[in-house]
Amino acid sequence: MAASVNSNPTTILPLELVDKCIGSRIHIVMKNDKEIVGTLLGFDDFVNILLEEVIEYETTAEGKRVTRHDQILLNGTNITMLIPGGDAPDI
Repeated sequence: MAASVNSNPTTILPLELVDKCIGSRIHIVMKNDKEIVGTLLGFDDFVNILLEEVIEYETTAEGKRVTRHDQILLNGTNITMLIPGGDAPDI
């Protein structure tokens, strides 16, 4: 008799969740003191991410710095956390 595997049909893999966010706003926390909010255009298997209409928030010794970019490509190895539908951090 074959052993049954308990699988949850509603389980979604992390990259599937990111794929569902294409075209939506996403909040990204980087390993350094930066947070980035933008519209997700695409990503690859290494979670390198392409964003448009980007706002970059950086914490420096002088305080908070906000920079705007038309597009940006993020290296997946520097990403700590992805927040789908995330909004700008409190400044």
